[in-house]
Amino acid sequence: MIQSKRNAAELQERREQRLMLLLLAPALTVVVVLLVLPLLWLAWQSIRQDGGFTLVNYQRFLTDPVYWMTFLGTFRIAAVVTVMTVLLGYPVAYVAAGLPQRWSVLVLAMVLLPFWTSVLVRAYAWLILLQRNGIVNSALTASGLTDAPLKLVNNEFGTVLATIHILLPFMVLPLYATMKKIPAELTMAGSSLGGSPFHVFWRVFLPLSLPGMIAGIVLVFVLTLGFYITPELLGGGRTYMVSMLVSRNIEVYNEWGSASSISVVLMLCVFLVFRLASLVIPFERIMGTR
Repeated sequence: MIQSKRNAAELQERREQRLMLLLLAPALTVVVVLLVLPLLWLAWQSIRQDGGFTLVNYQRFLTDPVYWMTFLGTFRIAAVVTVMTVLLGYPVAYVAAGLPQRWSVLVLAMVLLPFWTSVLVRAYAWLILLQRNGIVNSALTASGLTDAPLKLVNNEFGTVLATIHILLPFMVLPLYATMKKIPAELTMAGSSLGGSPFHVFWRVFLPLSLPGMIAGIVLVFVLTLGFYITPELLGGGRTYMVSMLVSRNIEVYNEWGSASSISVVLMLCVFLVFRLASLVIPFERIMGTR
């Protein structure tokens, strides 16, 4: 009797598993066709030349300083943007999480307001604001703070500033979602035990908000690595990132193999970033499943 019940339970479990696979089949098909196959084709293009196997496209990373200098510059810009979004986004998320619901919704709406326009429009808006005769330089000159217009665009400063503005919501939203789940009783208990506000924040609140911070850091850092429109418009040719290197190899030199190898290396770097993030905090905590 017990054995028959066990067999019936196992049969029911197998049926549920087959049903789940059947339900997942359309989504898995889309992922394979639109993601896995293109990535495999990209990797194949990077090691193929004149119908044969070659590693010359990857050897350029060791011999051509333009390649690894571009990667180093891209990672440096991504690091600066990530640090600045943490410094700017954490207080916003902290205030929004502590406000009543109606006011926190208003703060989040203001954070999400840039999403109403495209990245291209926002990049051109910053170009108009920061150019030599733009609103910012005109205001600085009129107020007497500067004698001549400052060089705020066509350089790394303009690229970083516009990128921070575009990616700031990707830092605020994960932080807010994590902070909202932190029970207020924990900070109240820390205060009742004699802890100062700074001590309670440093020892209680900040560690509990780390999953949201790590999620935001990964999102902002990875998205910055692949940015193209913003550095292209606001960099003025003086800020060179990996995405622009891929574009130049295809548009100017028609080097699909070289562009593919750059893309593969960048993809591996992204996987490495995810791996390092998972070593700091497991993805189960980041995703809020544990």
